[in-house]
Order: sequence, then structure tokens, then C-alpha cells
Amino acid sequence: MMKRMFLLAFAFCLLTGTVNAQTANELIGKWKLVKWTKKGKEKNILSEFKTDQVYQVFQEKNKFISINGDKQHKGKWKLSKDNTILTIRSGVFVVNSKIDYFDTKKRIITSDELGTLEYEKVAE
Repeated sequence: MMKRMFLLAFAFCLLTGTVNAQTANELIGKWKLVKWTKKGKEKNILSEFKTDQVYQVFQEKNKFISINGDKQHKGKWKLSKDNTILTIRSGVFVVNSKIDYFDTKKRIITSDELGTLEYEKVAE
């Protein structure tokens, strides 16, 4: 009985881990910042960026564009081999983020520098 419960729990963990695993192909597209939390407090995106049009665009060949209103910054992106860490390089800045959650419409990442960022995928 105990062995059976362990196997069931293990299978459930594998299944949920597979469903939420982000891959490079699924990351391709345009993602809008919809929520930002830092040190336990929700930040006002419009106040912080002077726009609510804040996007991350992931392109083929690891090309990346950060969009803040009418300003764009180009860079590169990379996922770790186990698809748990997202690294973005833009100019001299490098940000490593842990992928907390991912599905086809929503992505949540956390970094020491920025806090927790929640994105929704949008049509381009």
C-alpha cells in the first residue's frame, strides 16, 4: 500500500512537472508584463515604467527585444539545459531568472535583482 502511494505521488510529480516545463520553442513570442512584485510589495507598472506597454519578445536564434513604451533594447536570451533558468543579456546587463511557472498563456519568473514578474503571452 505504501509503495503504491509513493508511486502514485511520484507519477503525479512527473506529470505536473512535464505540463509546466517551459522549452525554448514555447518561449518564442511576445509577452506582456502584467504584474510585478518586489520584496513582497506589488509595484505599479505604469508608475515605474511611465507606460503599461512593457513587453519581452523572444525570437528565433536567441534574439531578444525588451519593449518599454516606444523604447526598445535588443539582446540575447538562453534557457538552462533543464529549462529552469532564463538568462537575458541586453548591453552590459545580464539577468538570471528562475522560472516559477509556465503555460501557453502565462509565465512567472523571479530574479534577485527584479523580484517576481508575471507575463501573459500576446498576439504579435
